[in-house]
Amino acid sequence: MKRLIWRVLAAFLLLGTLSSGALADSAPPSHWKPDIDAFVAADRAHPPAPGGVLFIGSSSIQFWKSLAQDFPGIPVINRGFGGSALPDSTYYADRIVWPYKPRLVVMYAGDNDINDGATADQVLASFQRFVARVRQGVPGVPIVYISIKPSLARIALWPAMKAANDKIRDWAASQKEVRFVDIAPVMLDAQGKPRPELFRPDGLHMLPAGYALWIAALKPVLADYGFVTKPAQ
Repeated sequence: MKRLIWRVLAAFLLLGTLSSGALADSAPPSHWKPDIDAFVAADRAHPPAPGGVLFIGSSSIQFWKSLAQDFPGIPVINRGFGGSALPDSTYYADRIVWPYKPRLVVMYAGDNDINDGATADQVLASFQRFVARVRQGVPGVPIVYISIKPSLARIALWPAMKAANDKIRDWAASQKEVRFVDIAPVMLDAQGKPRPELFRPDGLHMLPAGYALWIAALKPVLADYGFVTKPAQ
C-alpha cells in the first residue's frame, strides 16, 4: 500500500513536469535502496564492460538467472529488481543504466504498474519517461520493450495490460530506435488463455519454457543491433 501511495503521488507530480521537460520520476529513494546498493557494490567489484546489452525491469528480469547462458557471446547485464514498476527503473537510471553505457537496453516492466492500479495511459507515460531518462545519460541508445505478459495469476488484469501494450506498440512505432517485442501471442493458448506450462506454481513467474519463448523473440532483435550469439557447443 505504501508503495502504491508513493506511485500515485509520483504520477501526479510527473504529469505536471513531463511537459516542462523534467525527466526523472519521483520514487521514494529509500524503497529499493538495498537492491540498488547491491548492484552498485557488484559494479564496483566487477565493473561491467561498456557497450553491452542491459536487461532491466521487474521480477521477470530479476529471475532470469540463465541470461548469460541464453545469449552466449553477448555481453549482458541483469538489473532486474523484483516488485519494481517502471518509475522505479526510471528513478535509478543514473545508477543502474548510465554507468554501463549500454549499446542496447531491454526493458520489462508494466506488469506491477497495472497490478498497483495504473491505467494503460499511465503505463505508456511511465515508459516514455523511462526512455527520456535513459537517453539523458546515454544519448540515442536503442531501447527494446518486452510487452507485458499474460499470466495465470493476473488474468483479470489482462484487458488493461493488453491496452497498455497496444499503446506502447503504437508509440514505439513512431519513435527512433524504440522497439516493441510482443511476447503475448506465443504465451496464450488457442482459447486466448495463458499457457499453464509456462509458469511456476504462483501462476505469475515463468519457468524455463516461458523464458525460451522470450529468447526466441529477442534473438533476432539483438542480431539487428549487431549482437550475435555463439553457436551451441
